[in-house]
Amino acid sequence: MNELQSEHIACPYCGETITVLIDCSIPEQEYIEDCQVCCRPIVFDVRVSESGEVMVAARHEDE
Repeated sequence: MNELQSEHIACPYCGETITVLIDCSIPEQEYIEDCQVCCRPIVFDVRVSESGEVMVAARHEDE
């Protein structure tokens, strides 16, 4: 399985769809990455199941 996977998410601030790279070798992670469009900080909550299914939740930094 490829350890990096690209995912498309909608920025919780500006609503634009952006592409982020997810490191699938880490089953649970939370990190902050700036939106590629509006540059505001997005908190990503990432879960990778044992079968390799990636679930990404994106939220405002202050939620």
